[in-house]
Amino acid sequence: LIMKEQKTGRIGIMGGTFDPIHYGHLLIAQDAAEEFELDQVIFLPTGKSPHKAADKVTAPAVRCDMVRLAIKNNPKFSISTIEAENTEINYTYLTLQKLRQMYQNTHFYFIMGEDSLDDFGNWKNPAGICKMASLLVAVRGDSAQGIWAKIEQAKQRYPADMHLLHAPAFSVSSRDIRRRIRNGKNIRYMLHEEVESYIRKHSLYME
Repeated sequence: LIMKEQKTGRIGIMGGTFDPIHYGHLLIAQDAAEEFELDQVIFLPTGKSPHKAADKVTAPAVRCDMVRLAIKNNPKFSISTIEAENTEINYTYLTLQKLRQMYQNTHFYFIMGEDSLDDFGNWKNPAGICKMASLLVAVRGDSAQGIWAKIEQAKQRYPADMHLLHAPAFSVSSRDIRRRIRNGKNIRYMLHEEVESYIRKHSLYME
């Protein structure tokens, strides 16, 4: 479990499958750090997710390796393997409870995509998540249309401190990257060079 020893301040939580991590993820995290003056952003690769079939996801240790390679040159970025190492199903509200115990006097900002906001009502204990963290919603692509209405709806439904994250548009997805690798297409400039080397070295996403 790798954690920066910092007991106060403002911390962003960037959860995700990161299968693989790409520049879109890093842009969102960097933008959150700047826009909301975060002391650090913790990347939180999923282990067992209630939303995805485990057999379709690359092993957590491999995904964590790729995250470490992608973030190692940014002093504001760190990784937590708290979910990746958990063999039970991970629920965000339980993870936030654990992180709050580890980081006293900290305000958490949970970074999510618009697709997660659409599904937020089906998460375990969404009201509990809203009590423990502010929510930053990153829009995929360059259209923020309709997102304000969704944020207002969520604010009315839960005790939510929720903000739109104005990250630069980067319309690459992990699914795109996996498909391109399978089809023998180029993935350069979509993700960190060392992550690409790691993928090649371990022959990931070939089938």
